[in-house]
Amino acid sequence: MEATAVIKALGALAQEHRLAVFRLLVQAGPEGLPAGALAEALGVPASSMSFHLAQLAHAGLVLQRRQSRSIIYSADYGAMNLLMGYLTENCCGGASCAPDAACPPVLSPAKPLHSPRKDVA
Repeated sequence: MEATAVIKALGALAQEHRLAVFRLLVQAGPEGLPAGALAEALGVPASSMSFHLAQLAHAGLVLQRRQSRSIIYSADYGAMNLLMGYLTENCCGGASCAPDAACPPVLSPAKPLHSPRKDVA
């Protein structure tokens, strides 16, 4: 995945309602949900929901299809997996990690996580 696509996807998700919409669509599965159901579930006006869905679609994170008079939105699992892969490709120093294992942080001795307090004895 190209860095520009990653930045676009993360930018789209960096908003409370869009993140909530994407999470709902991931939970809904490939069947997806109509925009009205998403708006109702999140308590967002329909016009705002349309804007948020357009942003997610532009970022390549959601798919849309017409079903009768409704537009059904679903998460693009392929794009989601590419994004997750990009974010974790160097996990554990590039070694393969078990999917359920947490990668231990690699700390650089030259850069501590925090500065020691000088006022504490």
